[in-house]
Order: sequence, then structure tokens, then C-alpha cells
Amino acid sequence: MGAGLAAPVAALAQGVRVDASSSIRFGVLPIGGAVESRESWTPLLDDLSRALGRPVSALSVSSYEALDQAIRRGEVDLALLSAKLALDAVSQQRMSVLAQVKRHAGAASHRAVLLARRGAPPARLEELLATPERWRLARGDSRSVSGFIVPQLELFLPHGVAMERFQSELVDTHQGTALAVANDDADVATNNTTDFERFKQQFPVEAARLHVIWESKATPPALVVARRDHPAGLQKKLQEFMAAYGHARGPRGDAEREVLKSLHAPLGFTVEDNSALLSTAALDYQHARQRALAAQWVNEAARNTRLERIERSYAQQVESLRGAAP
Repeated sequence: MGAGLAAPVAALAQGVRVDASSSIRFGVLPIGGAVESRESWTPLLDDLSRALGRPVSALSVSSYEALDQAIRRGEVDLALLSAKLALDAVSQQRMSVLAQVKRHAGAASHRAVLLARRGAPPARLEELLATPERWRLARGDSRSVSGFIVPQLELFLPHGVAMERFQSELVDTHQGTALAVANDDADVATNNTTDFERFKQQFPVEAARLHVIWESKATPPALVVARRDHPAGLQKKLQEFMAAYGHARGPRGDAEREVLKSLHAPLGFTVEDNSALLSTAALDYQHARQRALAAQWVNEAARNTRLERIERSYAQQVESLRGAAP
């Protein structure tokens, strides 16, 4: 792509002074294994490195927790994060939203799902909800929107089912939870439509054993965030690179579009700011409120105090997200 990148490189070089020896560290949200996730992003990061004229390295980890801790330690400059991880990074770790994954034209269709084995109980959702203590659950990290928050908010909590009531819980990546059900290490698994499509391509035999028994409303897509203390010029150029990626004509554009397909982001990225997290903040608020209402309290005053704190925190978060641009 060397010759084809000449124009973007020239545009990116204007007005941005950076230390060419300093690497931009890109945090990779775990999909399957750490190696698999890093390899999926390497072509795009190589293109970004050539465009910026400086190294771009991938920090690939095996869990949401590990990526969150890396961000807290200041080891990540740029990252693709789930909506909830992005909300935490922006609210607590001085990062800003640059772009959002655009997977589908028109209305978003990224949804949380619940997977079960074909021909094995629970055959129906009603059976699962009636006796959760009978079943082994494989789920995502508590900061995963589709792997935890949305199933809790839209399915389990409204039916009075706490995840702790299941016979057992296995916490893993979306690939790991699907494999757990396919291999009879769990009875049901939280997942999402995008990662289940990826799973079908990578593990067709195991995927054929699975079926969807529940699907949520549309969920917020993943976002690209960057450290707020980077120069504004660099942040702008990073944002421009993400937004332009895959939209060029000719062989370079064709190659970039193939990279985006492999990342399950066929339409690339759209420019966004922190206000893109408002829908995620609302989900987080609703989840916290439902959990508070479902919990046992020593008295009504304690519950009300907790609910008031949730309301106050949410109001402050909304104000911050609406007023802060990257």
C-alpha cells in the first residue's frame, strides 16, 4: 500500500509534530485469544503506522479486566473498547471518543443474544427462567454490554433472576462462552449477533450445535478512544484516519475494505465525540437502578440513599458527556 498511502501520509503530517521514535500503543479488545485479536488488527495498525510516520504497537490481552488495568496504568494511547469500557475510560481515565464502529447501513443491528445447544435442555427461554438453578451459565465480563449488562437489564432482572442463582457461572470472551455451550461445559451463554457470526465462520461444526433462544434490542457498538492528554492535532489526525479508512478508491481502498471485513466492521468508522456514550450511560444507569431495587436493604432509607446516589451520578455523567468533545 506504500504508493497509495502517499496522500494520506502527507495530509497527516501537516500540523502535527510527534516524536517519531515514540510508539502509539493500541489496546485491542479481546475477541477470542489474545494472539488472534492482535493478528486481526495488525494490518490496520500497520497502515496507521505508515500514515503517521511512527510506530504503532498492539497491546492484546485476554480479558476486559486486563485491558481496563492497562488503561488505568497509562499503557494505552488508543483503543477499541466495548461501550461500557469506553464509558469508564472517558469518565474515569481521561480518554475521549474519536470514532464508532459502523457495522450496518441504517439502523444498528448489533444485539445481545442467549445461546443454547440444539436438542438439549433448556429448549425454551421459559424453561431457563423458571428454574435458573438447574443451568450452567457462560457469560461475559461485567463490563461487557452484550455479554452481561443488556442480558441482565432486559432479560434476567425483569424476571427476578439474579445471575448468582444459576448452578454455575463461567466468565469468558464471546468466543469462549459459545465454545462452552457447544462443548457441553455450559447450558446457556450470553453472546451477540456480531461475534456469533464470527464464531460461525471460525467454528462451523461447533456453531451448528447452537441456536439463539433470546435476542435483545439493538445495543451500542464499540468505540475508538484516545488519551485526552495527546495533542489536539494528533487526536484529530487519528480520528481522520479512522473515518477515512476503507473509503478510498482503487487497490488501496479494496485492501482496506478487506481488512475491515475481517474486523467485522465492514462499513468502517464514523467520527464521534463523547456524546456517543449517552446511550451507554443510560443503560448503565438503568442497570444500577434495577439492581438497587432488586437488592435487599436494612431499611427503606438505605435503599433511597443508594437510589439518590445513582441519580446524582448519572446526571453528572450526562452533563459531562454532553459538554466534553475530544
